[in-house]
Amino acid sequence: MHYEGMMIRPPSEADSILLQVTLGCSHNKCTFCGTFRGKRFYIKKDDVIFEDIEFARQYCQRQNRLFICDGDAMIVPQKRLVNILKQIKKRLPWVERVGLYANTKGIAMKTDEQLKELHDLGVKIAYMGLESGDDQILKEIKKGADAAKMIKMGKRVKESGISLSITVLIGLGGRERSKIHAVETGRVLSAIDPEFVGALSLMLVPGTALFDQHEKGDFELINPQEMLEELGMMIAATHLSNGLFHANHASNYLPIRAKLPEEKEKTLELISQALKGNMALKPEHMRAL
Repeated sequence: MHYEGMMIRPPSEADSILLQVTLGCSHNKCTFCGTFRGKRFYIKKDDVIFEDIEFARQYCQRQNRLFICDGDAMIVPQKRLVNILKQIKKRLPWVERVGLYANTKGIAMKTDEQLKELHDLGVKIAYMGLESGDDQILKEIKKGADAAKMIKMGKRVKESGISLSITVLIGLGGRERSKIHAVETGRVLSAIDPEFVGALSLMLVPGTALFDQHEKGDFELINPQEMLEELGMMIAATHLSNGLFHANHASNYLPIRAKLPEEKEKTLELISQALKGNMALKPEHMRAL
């Protein structure tokens, strides 16, 4: 495989074939993210991509899922992305699901018909970073989209038949906007109604703009207890028709996996018990991105 630089993938894609189609992220401006810092975004040449697909044909026959890296493969022009997906289908017929990251810019570049075409060619899940449902926070972190656009693009993905997994960041509003962040994020999640929600707890990364703001005293990071309180408020404000709410990432203080709406009250009680000190939280040294 022709891998370049550091790559990331969702936890649920741990056992997937990782096919690097793009390098970096086309947006790459979020103040909290240092993943693709220093990487110039570009789409790799087809012959390199197809060589990697051929490698997977020879050596990855036990893996029935494939994830397209890097940051936002949905940005790839439709004709090229369709050709890549057709090659995957032809050379890796055992692959049952293709996943990719998708930001609002990339989704907006696709028509409804094109999104449906991607679904029909094997894209069964897209991962979208909402981070927060609060417009002020979204502006401050330079996300590049407001809540209304997040809702619109998220709904379009779902309507195409592609399952949607949305990531949110606990603690992103700091102490000042913690409650607003929780409630507004729950509102936006409810409006989109994704199949999956993944909640991560904010960890400040040296070299990022948000880390610098914290060092200067312009951003106040909330403590573990407050993060747990915020998670509880967010889940209470989230109304999904049939979704899984995960907060079991390595960054989280209390692992949670809840089916909503059925397990909502049970999960809120679990958080309540943890806040009362009846359950141990993950030690700081064991947290990771």
